Amino acid sequence: MIEGLDGVIIWTDHLEELSKFYRDTLDLVPHSVRPHFVSFKWGNTRLGVGTHSDVVGTSIDPLRIMVNLRVSDIHAEHKRLNKRGVNFIRPPELEHWGGWVCTFSDPDGNVIQLLQHEKSG
Repeated sequence: MIEGLDGVIIWTDHLEELSKFYRDTLDLVPHSVRPHFVSFKWGNTRLGVGTHSDVVGTSIDPLRIMVNLRVSDIHAEHKRLNKRGVNFIRPPELEHWGGWVCTFSDPDGNVIQLLQHEKSG
């Protein structure tokens, strides 16, 4: 039986640029740093960024998989990241289920979403 999501890995051939984006632009704190892999961790969930011999260039189909990063104040995060030059595809919008979503892309073109479960003013 599947018990939950343990983590997500984003493969790249631009490890330094991508790990810098997640670390310095998004302010994620690395849990583990290796020569070819950086891991960020929240509780039991991990987000990894690493090199892979079969991955070259930017994401060919960036909408195929989206990583959702949970936030408590989506409007403040949107404003903060927008000031840092993050390329937003979709500003914060209220979803039919009552939460908020906004969408941006990382330097490799992967689509990342900020997700706030509670309603916000």
